[in-house]
Amino acid sequence: MTGQATVFVVDDDPAVLKAITRLLQSSGHAVAPFSSPEEFLEGYDPARTGCLLLDLAMPGINGLDLQRRMLHDGGCPAIVFISGEGDVPSVAQAMKAGAVDFLAKPFDDVQLLEAVDLAIRQSNALRQAIEERRQVERCLNSLTTRERQVFEHVISGQLNKLIATDLGTVEKTVKVHRARVMQKMGAASLADLVRMAEKIGIRPPPPPPGP
Repeated sequence: MTGQATVFVVDDDPAVLKAITRLLQSSGHAVAPFSSPEEFLEGYDPARTGCLLLDLAMPGINGLDLQRRMLHDGGCPAIVFISGEGDVPSVAQAMKAGAVDFLAKPFDDVQLLEAVDLAIRQSNALRQAIEERRQVERCLNSLTTRERQVFEHVISGQLNKLIATDLGTVEKTVKVHRARVMQKMGAASLADLVRMAEKIGIRPPPPPPGP
């Protein structure tokens, strides 16, 4: 993740949009203002880190519609909703869909800046988690079929001797494959390997039932 985080602001009220933009810029934020969701969709670059400050009630595509569309497309940044017409169901719907905060107009400057800072932190953490997952997937895809089999046995905690028996090979061969797995995955320990597996949704199988 490189570059300064951008606060995307979408509000159809020119006065509000201008005031928020000035406030954020004076606080050192990079700001990209838009007067409508349609304008935002045309100019938004998912590769830019940051968050979205989004008005709820707008003609055409409203804030909740835009949130749903971005979630569907898989490129939804952390969102802080702002509205002078926020009813309880709308607030609940926005928060349930993952909004960071919901600020009722008029809000004070400190409240807005704190919400934006929180959204940027959450957005950065999510991007980092996604990149870590992609890295693990790239490493996993570099394994051969046999190495992948050994990988799955290793994260379950099996000893080399048992792995060899299960795979119909010898312990020495398993040791070689195991070393290659650790090297390709960039894992320094079994615990590292298990954590990597969990990041991509692979969990060790439960131990077999006792006699």
